[in-house]
Amino acid sequence: MLPHDTSAADHGVMSGDVVSARIVSYPTRYESGVATIEQRIGGPDAPDLGIRCVMARYDLEDGYPEQAVAEAQRCVLDVEGALEDPLRRDIRDRFLLTIDPVDARDFDDAISVERTKAGGWRLGVHIADVSHYVTWESSIDLEARRRSTSVYLADRVLPMLPEALSNDLCSLKPDVDRLAFTVDIDLDRRGRVSGFTAYPSVIRSRVRMDYEAADLLLADGAGTDAPPAADDDVARACGERARAACEKARAAGVDLSAFLRDADGLACARRAIRHARGAIDFETVEVHALLDGQGLPVRIVTRERTAATSLVEEAMLLANECVASWLADRGLDTAYRVHEPPSPDELAAASKTLAEIGAIDRASAAAIKAGDPVAIERAVEKSHGTGYAPLVNALLLRAMQRAVYRPHNLGHYALGADAYCHFTSPIRRYPDLLVHRELKRALAQERLGKAAARERTPQLTGVGSQALLPVLPQLCHHASTRERIADAAAHATQKVKVAQYYASRIGERYAGSVSWIDEMGAFVRLDDTGAEGLVRMSALGGDEWWDFDGDLMVLSASASGRTISLGTRVVVEVARVNPVRGHLDLALIHSARALH
Repeated sequence: MLPHDTSAADHGVMSGDVVSARIVSYPTRYESGVATIEQRIGGPDAPDLGIRCVMARYDLEDGYPEQAVAEAQRCVLDVEGALEDPLRRDIRDRFLLTIDPVDARDFDDAISVERTKAGGWRLGVHIADVSHYVTWESSIDLEARRRSTSVYLADRVLPMLPEALSNDLCSLKPDVDRLAFTVDIDLDRRGRVSGFTAYPSVIRSRVRMDYEAADLLLADGAGTDAPPAADDDVARACGERARAACEKARAAGVDLSAFLRDADGLACARRAIRHARGAIDFETVEVHALLDGQGLPVRIVTRERTAATSLVEEAMLLANECVASWLADRGLDTAYRVHEPPSPDELAAASKTLAEIGAIDRASAAAIKAGDPVAIERAVEKSHGTGYAPLVNALLLRAMQRAVYRPHNLGHYALGADAYCHFTSPIRRYPDLLVHRELKRALAQERLGKAAARERTPQLTGVGSQALLPVLPQLCHHASTRERIADAAAHATQKVKVAQYYASRIGERYAGSVSWIDEMGAFVRLDDTGAEGLVRMSALGGDEWWDFDGDLMVLSASASGRTISLGTRVVVEVARVNPVRGHLDLALIHSARALH
């Protein structure tokens, strides 16, 4: 800083504070660089300093503009007025529910499931009708467009919409009327779609469930809607939530366990269809920190695919496909979700490594190199439960292109879908809101005629016309960029909380497995929490030099010949943590043979 720079005083900066600064001039051979402070992030003892550093790094902000907040607070629920729309249907007599994480704050999707006389299903996917409240180029719309997505950090949510909408008026809370956009889908006994209808609706969710409680009911082999008692406090709380949900469903004349089994049967049928057409389901493990009232981590858990998450996921995937195919068949431009085939060079490199270490055979390697999605999915399935699984998933996933938003349909490679879009989360994703508007506009024109549609849907004025089409490519590009930023920031803040959790556990020893290897050392996933830490080359033990073989993903000790590879079982010690940067460093105490 220059002597006349007052930025430190202007921002109240003290010694030891973490700040964000802008470089005024870079250092040369003859003088130091110059910077000026732009923001005080926090003091060294601030409990959320690591989170705020992540927010500053990714240019994320708390709060919401006052004009948009005021606009949201003026929005009201007017069911009778909404039902004047000839397209909107009143389906409040149907039983439907929401299933979300236990700590979810907004509920933008609900489902209903019925078995048909022919042995198939009728699935209803009901999505918050955000487009009814957020009109084109309103203050809320412009701010939501700028943010493009909600950002789910470890200790807070940075919402795309003001909380008056995201957590209240648009949230599908139980026992209250809500405006929705419904897709009813008819399926045969094998899960094949025989027809679907989309329309604006008025709904009333009957039950709010969480994934853990739903899984508990699905796992109850007796088929009752009264889960067994549990000794563990967490399990006991889950059982109480499940019993409460069952009682509410019973009051509505519905056996909740039977409802979930029907939904699970549909999900299994749809998953089989997707796999048969070449859809790829990579195995991913999401580490999540549970926090106390002060934002401090008290428990680390892993979130993986379960029966409950799968039944919701399959319902949303199917609704998204149906909407996308309807729009694409009519040649309509909107925010399609596009996933292009992977790079041949990346697939060739991945298949070569996997074949050399024995994770796949030569025939599978050739098919993967050729871009066969069925071969990729089979490799993932075959590696499940083996020490190869982390490497198979990581290398093949890295070979994939990243899914993006595009104004024209180009299909979705990983899902094996001819057309795909995001329709099911307009509370937290702006592309979904664009899809809702285009679908609503097109339905009105098709069913009412252009003149009547303009009269009946004034909130859509300018959408789908010269106002939107010129900016649609930029909106899609911006949404793709903001999505990457949101994902990276969310992952970084979870690492911050994991480091905080282990800060009081320096010197403690844990068992785990090597999940990745690179030039830095070996990454180890701990058994008890699923958290991942790094054993640096210098902490591998002994005075030996370790060599890294990037083709075989192996570390080899120069003198003793010891090796460490993917899946190697280890005992490690927590050596040091850096909560601000989210680093967890481990020291190797003992290693055993890799378990393939």
